[in-house]
Amino acid sequence: MSNFTHLKSILLIDDDESSNFLNTIFINKLDLDIDVHATLNGQEGLDFIMNQGDFEGDDQLSTPCMIMLDINMPLMNGWQFMEKYEELVPEELKEQIFIVLVTISDSIEDKRKAKENLYINEFIQKPLSDIKFKKLINKHFKEVAV
Repeated sequence: MSNFTHLKSILLIDDDESSNFLNTIFINKLDLDIDVHATLNGQEGLDFIMNQGDFEGDDQLSTPCMIMLDINMPLMNGWQFMEKYEELVPEELKEQIFIVLVTISDSIEDKRKAKENLYINEFIQKPLSDIKFKKLINKHFKEVAV
C-alpha cells in the first residue's frame, strides 16, 4: 500500500511511440483531470523530471506523478534509468513519484530486481489497458478512484 492520496500526472517512458499513444488514450478514457506526458527513453524521461522547473508552459511534471517505465529501450533502458534516478533525483521529488515498471517479458530476474528496488512500487505486464490503469490508480491513489 502506498502513501499517495491523489495523482496529478502520468509520465510514460517507452521507446514505442504507438504504445505511448495508446496508453494516453487509455488514460484519457478514464476521464481524470491529470496531465499525461510521454518520453521515448530513460534519458529523455530523466531529463523531463530533472528539468521540470527550468521552463514555462504546460510541459512540466505535476506531482504526485505516476511513471510508467518500460524496461527494454535504446540509449537508456529502465534499469539504467533507475540507477540515475536514485543518484540524481532529489529525495523530496522522489517522495512525490510512484514508479511502475512495465515489460513485455515474464523474466523472474526482472521481477526480483523490481521487488528489491526501493523506488519501484509496482511491476506490470504489457500490454496495458484502461482496466490496468484503473486498477493501478484505484489501488494506490485513493482520492482519484475511477
